[in-house]
Amino acid sequence: MEEEKKEATVSEAPAEEQKVVEEPFVAKDVSISEMNENEAELEKADAEYTATNIQVLEGLEAVRKRPGMYIGTTSGPGLHHLVWEIVDNAIDEALAGYCDRVEVTINEGETITVKDNGRGIPVDIVGKTGLSGVETVYTVLHAGGKFGEGGGYKVSGGLHGVGASVVNALSEWLEVEVHKNGGIHKMRFENGGHPTGRLTQVGKCEDNGTIVTFKPDPTIFVETTTYDYDIIHDRLKQVAYLNRGITIVITDARKGAGNKSETFCYKGGIKEYVQYINHNKVPLFEEVIYCEGSEPIELASGNTSHVYAEVALQYNDGYSAAVYSFCNNVSTHEGGTHEEGFRLAMTRVVNAYARDNKFLKENEDNLTYDDIKEGLTAIISVKHPNPQFEGQTKTKLGNFEVRKILSGIVGDQLNRFLMENPKLAKTIMEKIVMAANARLAARQARDNMRRKGGLELTTLPGKLADCSSKDPSKCELYIVEGNSAGGSAKSGRDRETQAILPLRGKILNVEKAQAKRIFANAEIGNMIQAIGGGLDPEFDVSKIRYHKVVIMTDADVDGSHIRILLLTFFYRFMRALIEQGYVYIAQPPLYKVDYHGKPYYCYNDEQLETLKKQLNLKPGYPFQRYKGLGEMDDTQLWETTMDPKNRKMLRVTLDDAIAAEQIFTDLMGDNVEPRKDFIAANAKFVKNLDI
Repeated sequence: MEEEKKEATVSEAPAEEQKVVEEPFVAKDVSISEMNENEAELEKADAEYTATNIQVLEGLEAVRKRPGMYIGTTSGPGLHHLVWEIVDNAIDEALAGYCDRVEVTINEGETITVKDNGRGIPVDIVGKTGLSGVETVYTVLHAGGKFGEGGGYKVSGGLHGVGASVVNALSEWLEVEVHKNGGIHKMRFENGGHPTGRLTQVGKCEDNGTIVTFKPDPTIFVETTTYDYDIIHDRLKQVAYLNRGITIVITDARKGAGNKSETFCYKGGIKEYVQYINHNKVPLFEEVIYCEGSEPIELASGNTSHVYAEVALQYNDGYSAAVYSFCNNVSTHEGGTHEEGFRLAMTRVVNAYARDNKFLKENEDNLTYDDIKEGLTAIISVKHPNPQFEGQTKTKLGNFEVRKILSGIVGDQLNRFLMENPKLAKTIMEKIVMAANARLAARQARDNMRRKGGLELTTLPGKLADCSSKDPSKCELYIVEGNSAGGSAKSGRDRETQAILPLRGKILNVEKAQAKRIFANAEIGNMIQAIGGGLDPEFDVSKIRYHKVVIMTDADVDGSHIRILLLTFFYRFMRALIEQGYVYIAQPPLYKVDYHGKPYYCYNDEQLETLKKQLNLKPGYPFQRYKGLGEMDDTQLWETTMDPKNRKMLRVTLDDAIAAEQIFTDLMGDNVEPRKDFIAANAKFVKNLDI
């Protein structure tokens, strides 16, 4: 079966095209340790960044033929990936210690300019290629200062050189301007990376840095070449948080954008990041616990370098955890050895403190990491000279030595914080012990559910009309609002591959509920039972029974509410289901027009107006607006919403876990103000509101 035509991020459901971005509040920080005065100097790379630092591994071929291998996709995410590659090069200069300002501009004509005040790309000749450093970096795949032992960079995201040449290969044209050694040097490439001439000095200067401007090739990015300001804005804001003190500027210079611009610079770095994530939550205390340090490691070359780690954490009064990790500014949403080290330290220190201070009795079991992380917001950031990422997507850190380094740094400094702040330690311990008690109550609720035919029993819920196929890759589960629509769906479906599970009313809001209430909820129990695979933290996505879990609700306020309730449940308790792209949102039509005995379906107002013009309908020509799925019979529901040949679906993806966390907390949490702000900001986009 072909993939559906359109995708949506978690943060866009149900009607969230616009995001509310707020500045972090100012709060008091607790810095447990100060970085050794020499560490910043140790982190610096060689100031003499010349062509001798560039090592060539292979030529640039096949990028245009198979761009997905290098940027993932040629749709919107791939288009924006070009920006990340060039920005990452500028940030690598900052990590090397030679750049403190990066400017990104979206120009008229959908071109991008990235300017930094780093050392400037080498302009002298690379011995192996006989070309200038600029031409080598932009025309030879895997050519850059990250690959050699010459000290060009000691820490990087790992793609410098690859990114520059790939962006060039996928651009209609690209221009590089380098300010270096007192001269301004320029070079232009066209038609997928072909030089129009050699690097030429065009003037003199007193500064250093690199300015790159490129225009994505519309023959490659056929779906869209239009940049989304909010996407770039949010990514650059994150990068600024992860690199304290660096100034990053984004400007939208396109016509009609009002030349809007924003500057990010966070002296507190990830401490401010934690405050921002928690700004719509209720912290248990104002302080942000902060740990940092470095450890020497030996590289394969025999040289010694350092791994730098920093962690910021703060507890709030909520039930969910928000732990995010990064290595060299790369988001590692699958975790890795840095998260493992953090988990080991937290579990070890908290249990020791709890027992020493009588929060745990001798006969009681240890607190689990799940107990400890309830209500925890944490950022883990590691800078490594030779990161090993598992998989091509670089989403899991694999360096074994990082586990011990993080465990040591966090363990020592967290223990010191608890010892030096007994009142705050007591608040933390009471929160964790309460979570442990709730876990035991939840276990009892799970046991009760199992006895009633729940979680892990093979008996499927009676309300489920299952499909005959047992191949999960072919099977689809439609979670349908209401028994009426459920009946039509059962009658109209493809019985071999499509299963139907009707919902009775709205499910529990799991963002506010304790675990024991969640497991006692009948509708949630039916979903867990039908999908298979259990629940986080033991959720096993390999055991699910359907590779398409489709939310099918009415196109009204109640339907939108049910949809976000279901997405909240999946995000909190079956997150891998979303991460691996198994959750979809059905798109039933809004309108039906009967014309000369033939039905026409429209999914939005624009399609309806276009249809009226195509059919030359007179003003006032009757048409039907569906207010609910129950208004369609089984044939109509199949033809418009369930037939794989004709249906439209939104695939729910998790492109930005932090943005998703904010949306779910704001829309479904206890704090009312964020919802009021969201409604105020987005009410103008609502059409055809049914109340």
